[in-house]
Amino acid sequence: MKQISVFLENRPGSLYAVLDKLRAWSVNLRALSLADTAEFGVLRFIVENPEKTVDQLKGEGFTATLTEVLAVGVDDRPGGLCQVVETLTREGISIEYLYAFVSPHKDKAYVVFRVEDLEKARKTLEHHAIPILEEIPV
Repeated sequence: MKQISVFLENRPGSLYAVLDKLRAWSVNLRALSLADTAEFGVLRFIVENPEKTVDQLKGEGFTATLTEVLAVGVDDRPGGLCQVVETLTREGISIEYLYAFVSPHKDKAYVVFRVEDLEKARKTLEHHAIPILEEIPV
């Protein structure tokens, strides 16, 4: 699954500028994370057509990139996320970052992972029957 990352200046209105463009283009956000450093912020999000959206953002002067990530469904219960992280940890797979969100289906939550070794993580999750999502369910 591809994620869009947009680098934002740490100033009022920079997040709004991106979100306003996405609204104008009728882009529906499926998952979203915002992190900051002293100098800039990083907006990460999942949309239905990431290639088109990143091209549009670049055309508007935003610094935007595509990154391959893994999204998985976890049981929405205490320990559901821990089980997936344990599986990756036991295989020595480093997690760079993750963000999670609940599903409209009451028994699942979804987690987006950026890992150091994407293929090893994919094979590990498949081997342990942890479903990898190709898109974020509606």
